[in-house]
Amino acid sequence: MSQMPQQAALPKCPSCAEPLEPGDLFCGACGYDLSAVPAPPADQPTLTTTGAPDGGVDWPEPEPATTGGTEPRAHRAADVPGTDSGGTPLHTPEPAASGVRFDRPAEATEPTEPEEYPLQAPDPRAEPPAQVCVACRAGRVDGDGYCENCGHAQPRERDHMERESGPAAAISDRGLRHHRNEDDFTVAHTALPDGSPAALAVVCDGVSSATRPDEASTAASRAAGDVLLAALPRGTHPQAAMHEAIVAAAKAVDALAEAPDGAREHAPHQNAPACTIVASVVASGLLVVGWVGDSRAYWVPDDRSAPPARLTEDDSWAAQMVAAGLMNEAEAYADERAHAITGWLGADAYELEPHTASFKPDRSGVVLVCTDGLWNYAEAPEEMAEVLPPDAAARPLHAARVLVGHALDAGGHDNVTVAVVPFPTPPQGAGSA
Repeated sequence: MSQMPQQAALPKCPSCAEPLEPGDLFCGACGYDLSAVPAPPADQPTLTTTGAPDGGVDWPEPEPATTGGTEPRAHRAADVPGTDSGGTPLHTPEPAASGVRFDRPAEATEPTEPEEYPLQAPDPRAEPPAQVCVACRAGRVDGDGYCENCGHAQPRERDHMERESGPAAAISDRGLRHHRNEDDFTVAHTALPDGSPAALAVVCDGVSSATRPDEASTAASRAAGDVLLAALPRGTHPQAAMHEAIVAAAKAVDALAEAPDGAREHAPHQNAPACTIVASVVASGLLVVGWVGDSRAYWVPDDRSAPPARLTEDDSWAAQMVAAGLMNEAEAYADERAHAITGWLGADAYELEPHTASFKPDRSGVVLVCTDGLWNYAEAPEEMAEVLPPDAAARPLHAARVLVGHALDAGGHDNVTVAVVPFPTPPQGAGSA
């Protein structure tokens, strides 16, 4: 166990110099209190390890302290010349092992090994490492996006897309059953000639029974968006601009039937590329929608005590049955032919009939522009309003995520795309909170 250190005995009295006996607490001659004498140093080395033969050593000045918190380097005895008490030079320790060898002669008769072996720089001409399958983690992925080992289709960038532009936001998701996402969208914002803001959204749904439906939806959404962004700043009425945008989208999809040259050779039994379209423009207190097909636009006011509304009518078999009075809506949409579309964009469409409509809501709210991958799970306007978060106008991207999540939670049988556009359009620079 630990012990307290004992004070060493004194040989003589520090006061009168008379000899003392071991264990004396007071001097027998003068009565001096020996307990008040401080103990001698515990260590009195007899060897000087840094002394020079001719006397003192000229130590170097310590390095200044750095601002980074590093302490000055401590000087060691071997840092300067010196000898021990016997006159022998102080031993200098060997340096720590490094990349340089000290056990070789200065002059070698054979080629010496390099002191260091630098890593070889990668060859810029070398091919990049092959993508590894996300499923089996072993197979290489071919140019078509499939694993050469297990055949698993790899995730594509288009499988889930999110975008914001000014006050508008949109999301498109592949869903849980389809092998690819055949939807596409455009969201954008601009200004009218008077400087007032305008926001737009275009959503397109590729027709799966046609060839290259994903290309059709991309071509249509981009063409329509480009026309709207060019026409609105020129002062074109939003409804006229919407009509021009749908016509331009139809021409862009028609052009896909002619290119590439070998497309029909690989799939001669399929129809030409085709898609549906629905779009909305919010500008200067006006809400304009346009569509061809069965993609829809909904109006949901911020005041949920006011009724929501569906702003479009489907180009579908079910809608025709209802319009003709042959079936009620419940019977028509329960039929297996309900979603057979009667209008679309594509080279083999019977006739292009762009639908446009203008509205002037008397209160604030949001416009939802979506494919049937969403409205299949919230078909009635009241159902859509119930799913939509109450702060959708202030947080459109969050609202779009909630709607897409609702469709996925309900089964996600189809691609899901939705755009959320607040009405009226807030000043430019406002976006999701």
